[in-house]
Amino acid sequence: MTACIIGWAHTPFGKQDAETVESLITRVAAEAMAHAGLEPADVDEIVLGHFNGGFSAQEFTASLVLQTSPDLRFKPATRVENACATGSAAIHQGLKSIAAGKARTVLVVGVEQMTTTPGPEIGNILLKASYLPEDKDTEAGFAGVFGKIANPYFQRWGDQSDALARIAAKNHRNGVENPYAQMRKDFGYEFCRTESDKNPFVAGPLKRTDCSLVSDGAAALVLADMPTSLRAPRAVAFRGAAHVQDFLPMSKRDILKFEGGAKAWQMALAEAGVTLGDLSFVETHDCFTIAELIEYEAMGLVPEGKGASAILEGMTEPDGKLPVNLSGGLKAKGHPIGATGVSMHVLTAKQLAGEAAGIQHANPKLGGIYNMGGAAVANYVSILERVR
Repeated sequence: MTACIIGWAHTPFGKQDAETVESLITRVAAEAMAHAGLEPADVDEIVLGHFNGGFSAQEFTASLVLQTSPDLRFKPATRVENACATGSAAIHQGLKSIAAGKARTVLVVGVEQMTTTPGPEIGNILLKASYLPEDKDTEAGFAGVFGKIANPYFQRWGDQSDALARIAAKNHRNGVENPYAQMRKDFGYEFCRTESDKNPFVAGPLKRTDCSLVSDGAAALVLADMPTSLRAPRAVAFRGAAHVQDFLPMSKRDILKFEGGAKAWQMALAEAGVTLGDLSFVETHDCFTIAELIEYEAMGLVPEGKGASAILEGMTEPDGKLPVNLSGGLKAKGHPIGATGVSMHVLTAKQLAGEAAGIQHANPKLGGIYNMGGAAVANYVSILERVR
């Protein structure tokens, strides 16, 4: 263990008309530093996760964090990006600075404002996270990319419609008590399973309830080295952290296996010295329900092709063998691209610190996080444990 999370902040996710990228950044940056008990002058480095890709006219955003306080002026600040795993990429940049002895404390912010962009443009922007020579003409944007994953999965392993509806229903039910969630409504299995005017097919076998939400929002956390963390009011340590990058073209890999995700899980668990069975819960990247299904297999919860069994047998329910997405996941919580990975780490830290209110797991010991960019291209896994 070389670093801990010692403070955090999180805005509600959803349509934030009264906010800007700048106001979202400065809000969570100030709150995270205060929660960590730090003054801005105590921060050694700043890392901003911001995907953008056309969502914001302001492309050069790293220094917007300095708007939080004059005492942040002249601090090193860098924006990082790795598609939908941008938030985790920012965290890993901070971890590396601490491990290298270049910083004692790092302020990490993740942000995105998507809802001010017209719908058709949103699809085009998100499609940039795929391999355009192969995917540029995909209908329904990135949903279409995952429709191209769902179709062959159904062909290889059978109709998964019941399992996908169960995943959607679980995550919507979990999100009801999450105060940060964009959609706090329990739709129930029947609604998620049934095609209707309110739940039409979007891409292949994926319906609207199988797709994550277009969102605005921000989250921030403070990383600190171990000596600093042991003096902090709270400390949630990284027992393991892994990043694996895979080929961008889906044609170069078996897209039904999420092999990069599986490798990242293996590396992070080995570094932590634990097994998947030691984890109390997992926050995983359910940009689409078919992704969560395949991720059950990639993390090693069930064998290849048996992802449906994890949800149909209740393994990933809040009272199951390994609760998954107690927050409601991207499906209910929302998915502001640059903020998502930071949000996953903040909510996992809150769980381990016993501060997760209505979504609190009973007596959690270890939490796992899987955040991916593209279709299992950028793969980040963290294993967190409270030490203080």
